Amino acid sequence: MRRTVLLPLLSLLLLTLPASAADDARARVQAAAEAMGGEAQLRALSSLRIQGIGHWNLLEQSERPAPPWLVMYEQVDELRVPSRQRLRQKTESRGAAGLGTWQSLTVLMDGDVVAMERDGQVRPTGGAQLQDMRERLDFAPERVLLTALDAADLRSAPDTVLQDVPHHVVTFHHGRAAVRLFLNANTGLPTLVETEDAHPADMFWSVWGDVRTRLFFQSWSLEAGGLRYPRNWEWQRNDTTYHAFTVTALEVGAKASDADFALSDDVRKAFASRRDMTVDDTPLGHPSRPAVELAPGVVHLPGRWDVALVKQDDGLVVIEAPIASGYSARVLEEAAKRFPGVKVKAVVSTSDAWPHIGGLREYAARAIPAHVLDVNRPLVERLLKAPRTRVPDALAKTPRAAKLQGVGRRTTLGTGTNRLELIPVRTETGERMLFVWLPEHRLLYTSDLVQPGQGGGFFNPQQLSETVDVAAREKLDVARAFGMHLGATEWKALTDAVEKARAPATASTAP
Repeated sequence: MRRTVLLPLLSLLLLTLPASAADDARARVQAAAEAMGGEAQLRALSSLRIQGIGHWNLLEQSERPAPPWLVMYEQVDELRVPSRQRLRQKTESRGAAGLGTWQSLTVLMDGDVVAMERDGQVRPTGGAQLQDMRERLDFAPERVLLTALDAADLRSAPDTVLQDVPHHVVTFHHGRAAVRLFLNANTGLPTLVETEDAHPADMFWSVWGDVRTRLFFQSWSLEAGGLRYPRNWEWQRNDTTYHAFTVTALEVGAKASDADFALSDDVRKAFASRRDMTVDDTPLGHPSRPAVELAPGVVHLPGRWDVALVKQDDGLVVIEAPIASGYSARVLEEAAKRFPGVKVKAVVSTSDAWPHIGGLREYAARAIPAHVLDVNRPLVERLLKAPRTRVPDALAKTPRAAKLQGVGRRTTLGTGTNRLELIPVRTETGERMLFVWLPEHRLLYTSDLVQPGQGGGFFNPQQLSETVDVAAREKLDVARAFGMHLGATEWKALTDAVEKARAPATASTAP
């Protein structure tokens, strides 16, 4: 059942707002603070303990770049000291990414330092987590009005209708982010805080440039001490819901001590060394996995996301454009060192996973044609057109039309010994992937479909079996396979693993 908070004082304030944009905005935000229990109480709030349940839509890890999404569920126990930028968040999560097992993780934030604790080990995170946690605290229900009031450029914007209800709108900046705050014109309570910002340190969201995040509040509840607090939150990014959370228990003024947020000097120093690093700063390669020449002119460059270079008679083909524009720039520098004077004639992107396509903008900026699977073309076009005003890359600084080649059927790229054949996978889990076949070397690039498993073997028998099925369908006489996360591997290892997975389960004998 819905409840409407009606305060005579609030109604009077809304009717007598001053005329200037700054004064008007301040009065409306102060009225919203009164509706929540008063600005003084919000500023004096020492701590909160929040327990709840929620879910994440795995936008990047789902089968398609459109709903329905794969989901990760969570149980959260969080202690906050808002005025000191302190947070201790213990999460138990379970879902598709964890293959059904509960995963435990604790995030610790103390001012400008963020670390993660798992299995008793505390390790520093980086700038992405610091940005996320700052947003979580600064735009939280108990803090967002104070963040607005403390902004130097708080202004009113035209009123609007949101969720069929009239709302006042105020705007301000918080760091690099442009913020709009929507206040219910009837109750004064905040309904939505909308930010537009870049996430340059985030492996997944950095690829989309200027990202719009919308945090909705609903299910307001009167809490101890007169604080009004929303029990349901929902986050959207770029107009797609990706996180929802329900508060099941709230303790105002919860007990908190320095020990709850304690981080060692070693963790603090390690965090300081990486806090300003962005995804563009990701180093090329992997220290423990050197580059390998799989065949003359065919080089595999391992890394967090691997890249391959294939020299042909008329130029060089790069397989994959992962991570970020800066990473692609380093790949192209490496290509120039390994193959001096050889132009890069094309790049092939084999998947719709965001880290796979994150570096395509650098190739577009250099007018290098990109070959992508036909069904992934709309996603790639969105990436290439994404606004990047806050952290511009080469394409944002010098815009130009991209040279996109959609691949809808088996397609030959180049001639000679190192000719390539681009093969749409068209399977259930490989629907958005391309294989790259080097027939002269009997070498098959399997995109993301084959990955090593923990403790040996391979991850996900379904994907493995689809790989073997595609090779049979396309009549490929494969000797070795390699991929985005796979070093050169004998084909027999894949077929043996598939046969093992297909074998009947051994019946257990009751004692």
